[in-house]
Amino acid sequence: MTEPLRIGIVGLGKMGKIRSETIRENDGTVLISATDPNPPMSGFEGVQICPDYNAVIHSDVDAIFVCTPNRFSPDVVVAALDAGKHVFCEKPPGRTMDDIERIRAAERSHPGLTLKFGFNHRYHYGIREAKKIVDSEEYGKILWMRGIYGKGESSAQGDEWRNDPAIAGGGILMDQGIHMLDLFRFFCGDFVEIKSMCATAYWDVTMEDNAFALLRDEVGRIAMLHSSFTQWKHRFTLEICMSDGYLVVDGMPSSTRSYRDEWISHARKHTGFAIGNPPEVSTFCNTDPSWEMELAEFVDCVRSGSPVRNGTSNDAYETMRMVFAIYDADESFTERPAGKG
Repeated sequence: MTEPLRIGIVGLGKMGKIRSETIRENDGTVLISATDPNPPMSGFEGVQICPDYNAVIHSDVDAIFVCTPNRFSPDVVVAALDAGKHVFCEKPPGRTMDDIERIRAAERSHPGLTLKFGFNHRYHYGIREAKKIVDSEEYGKILWMRGIYGKGESSAQGDEWRNDPAIAGGGILMDQGIHMLDLFRFFCGDFVEIKSMCATAYWDVTMEDNAFALLRDEVGRIAMLHSSFTQWKHRFTLEICMSDGYLVVDGMPSSTRSYRDEWISHARKHTGFAIGNPPEVSTFCNTDPSWEMELAEFVDCVRSGSPVRNGTSNDAYETMRMVFAIYDADESFTERPAGKG
């Protein structure tokens, strides 16, 4: 019988706790150690709580899960790879393109190790079903995509680390909109032209609370993004229009249940009596298997030595490149006065 994969976690905030629960529920993994500046008082009995990330890396583990604020991720990832550990890292992979380039250089130096990034939205039921439909070309080729990903809550104010540009590196686009950009790439590949407008419209923060972008790929397909921290009713919607029909993934079964439960609806375009309102096929999903499926893929890659399929370092690099291209495309935002975004 194969021994379980021994895992250490660096960072026990929201994501670290989600990952720790998933690891402990999986028969093929065991949580050995963890570290956090403010470790939980309970819930980690039997887990070695270490003083820092280096202690976790050297605590007789096979793999490290990096669930730290953006500023610290590159240092932990590089140190873990250099120590011969497989690595799973939450998005984004740092604050800058230099951060992800450092990580990729370390990955190239250790070709036998698995490095995977956490773009869990690819594993949501609606997204997986949408991918099957698009790849089948049941409704023809993609013409355009439109994505809205927004939330609104008081945590946009205060001293949360996500509001500190020195730690986060970006606002709502980098924190949340990056998921939608990853999904755009999941369906269409890379984009070569980007136009945008970014704004700090409401919250008293030093980074953007809204980002609007138009992206075009090399064959002319256009994607439109709105990433928002002023979407008072939390919303996730991905629309894909194809030459012979369309699909919509609406809602997300998040842990907070603050988004609409997930639906995927699709239909073939009609003429005659149903023009403009074709009969749809709709499927409902109110569970989130993404954490378990993401972990399972990581473990399989470690065990088999097969390449990462979702959340590669190239996925992380290209999605970060899109984030900064959106920032740079709005000159009024990139040249804003200090303290205004």
